Amino acid sequence: MGTSEEYYAGIGARKAPEDVLARMTKLATILYKRGYTLRSGGAEGPDKAFEQGAGKSEIILASQHLPLWTNVFTEYFHPNPRALKTYPWKLMSRNAVQILGLDGDTPVKFVVCYTADGKDSGGTGHAIRIAKYFDIPVFNFYHEDQIEALKGVLL
Repeated sequence: MGTSEEYYAGIGARKAPEDVLARMTKLATILYKRGYTLRSGGAEGPDKAFEQGAGKSEIILASQHLPLWTNVFTEYFHPNPRALKTYPWKLMSRNAVQILGLDGDTPVKFVVCYTADGKDSGGTGHAIRIAKYFDIPVFNFYHEDQIEALKGVLL
């Protein structure tokens, strides 16, 4: 691995419930106090909620130059990569960096997210599929039992 620093991804569907967003901000503060660095994408909703609580973060934007290796992940993990126009393609490529780091070799320890259906759907689903491929635990705020499981991991 590239570093001993511990990262987590804080991501999700832009239209998350307000109570979920508040809990994400609170969780980000706890994780910061425990030495974790947030990786996120700067989008409205969960990304911003995590940023508010995180004292240290890496925000990966689709508008920045992304490593070429990320294209392989968009090609492999997106259900219909040929349908993606330029900017949505960059959003999907950004997800690989959120999970694996800019060097592709500094993965997050876990992913905390929210999807509207509790599954690996939407852009967040793309990041979830990458994380699962690398056996990185995913905790979705849609499922209360998964948040309880996260507490167990952190204790």
